[in-house]
Amino acid sequence: MQEWLRRLNDVFPVRYVSWLVCGVLAAYFGGQWLAHGAPPWPALAAVALTGLGFRDRFQAKRSVLRNYPVIGHLRYLLEYIRPEIRQYFLESDSDAAPFSRQQRSLVYQRAKGDPDKRPFGTQKDVLNPGYEWINHSLVPSRIESQDFRVTIGANRAKPYSASVFNISAMSFGALSANAILALNAGARRGHFAHDTGEGSISSHHRVHGGDLIWEIGSGYFGCRDEAGRFSPDKFQASASDPQVKLIEIKLSQGAKPGHGGVLPGPKVTTEIAMARGVAEGVDCISPAAHSAFSTPIELMQFVDRLRNLSGGKPTGFKLCIGHPWEWFAICKAMLETGITPDFIVVDGGEGGTGAAPLEFTDHVGAPLQEGLLLVHNTLVGLELRDQIRIGCAGKIISAFDIARAMAMGADWCNSARGFMFALGCIQAQTCHTGNCPTGVATQDPVRQEALVVPDKAERVYRFHQNTLHALKELVQAAGLQHPSEITASHIVRRTRDHEVRLLSNLLPFIPPGALLREDLEVHSVFKTYWPAASADSFSPNLRRTTTP
Repeated sequence: MQEWLRRLNDVFPVRYVSWLVCGVLAAYFGGQWLAHGAPPWPALAAVALTGLGFRDRFQAKRSVLRNYPVIGHLRYLLEYIRPEIRQYFLESDSDAAPFSRQQRSLVYQRAKGDPDKRPFGTQKDVLNPGYEWINHSLVPSRIESQDFRVTIGANRAKPYSASVFNISAMSFGALSANAILALNAGARRGHFAHDTGEGSISSHHRVHGGDLIWEIGSGYFGCRDEAGRFSPDKFQASASDPQVKLIEIKLSQGAKPGHGGVLPGPKVTTEIAMARGVAEGVDCISPAAHSAFSTPIELMQFVDRLRNLSGGKPTGFKLCIGHPWEWFAICKAMLETGITPDFIVVDGGEGGTGAAPLEFTDHVGAPLQEGLLLVHNTLVGLELRDQIRIGCAGKIISAFDIARAMAMGADWCNSARGFMFALGCIQAQTCHTGNCPTGVATQDPVRQEALVVPDKAERVYRFHQNTLHALKELVQAAGLQHPSEITASHIVRRTRDHEVRLLSNLLPFIPPGALLREDLEVHSVFKTYWPAASADSFSPNLRRTTTP
């Protein structure tokens, strides 16, 4: 700082100059108005800014404004628009935060039906560790249909032929009515499934008649009594609806596994209260744990109970993998009871459309790769894999994402944020505030009017169709007939500058029946935690664990 400026600052703080200028302008424009009849607006504006400066200087909440009257507001303005500045001007196309511009653009183009081709080669650094590709064949196949299907609950009274790409769990309440309407209309037209999320089935889910996966969370919304406990009668009434194809018990979710939730009373509108079976205007609580069961055996019995109450509809559960012994305990309960779920959905820790504490978002829950591999390997080791279908979710956007997940053991994939992008989401990350700029994640009736249902339903349909078309082209390039034929031997990953490995050689895969033979040397996680698991309890028997 120049010496003269320092001396001036000792007499009158330079940081107050903007406030002083406002006062001077107020006096000048006020004089022009009174003496010469000039327009009053400049004087009134300058007076208002001067008054704002007085308020800033003597308020007690924000030290920045006390030290920098008037001009300090620029700091809060820039902070408010920082995400948009970063997203539109500073990020590269490949910066994922959490989805890159390249990923979002791919969804937008496919949803709009615009060309999704890229000129001039890949923008990825193919020499970077972590880069992956799928091996192609010199004898590509030819596939007539891109409508790839997987049968869930083949031996049940009402099996379901599901698309390999579906809408993941997002509740009405988290999403707007118009968003739900558009998603379900798109699902109906494309013949794929729409997961309700734990907020249950709303009237908006029923308008277009698209296939539904009814998710039953710990709050038992849509099938609860007045005390919040599971109600068999209410469940049976809704589960018998032909629109409901699958019953999914939510044990945990990728966004915040092990964490309950509260929808504040003021946000519990008449529509939300009716869908969830709760009181309007009263806090709506999702407990962290279920009350209908407390042991792995009771969980299996609950699965069977829901399946019977629904008239034989395929029933399973969704979870994000946490303690390995808890997952192993569930598997031992399957063996002991002879009851198996028809499907299991593995949610990756990188997933999540809902708001969650930062620690949960960043540091709780196994990522999809590790969770999916553990579930797939365990079922293979118990020779249960052919009886149980596996779905997965967690940043599934492109056809390659689907192919990679299926190579690691998935039978189908779900996407939440991908379909939000198809609805027009711009990743503003204001979902939890109710101020969504595109009308996707808000209950504000004016904001959600911006989402025009027929147009967005068409985009949802096109995103699904164009993604499956891209998947068909990948499968053909690999010389296969169905994505289920993609294995870890088809995917290659660069591990070092001069080294690449097949996923089948890089990731652990265990042989069929290994766990039935008590061959626990196949992987340290089984050797360490399988002995500690018990069908009678989710708690481990630590005396039976083996040091890895």
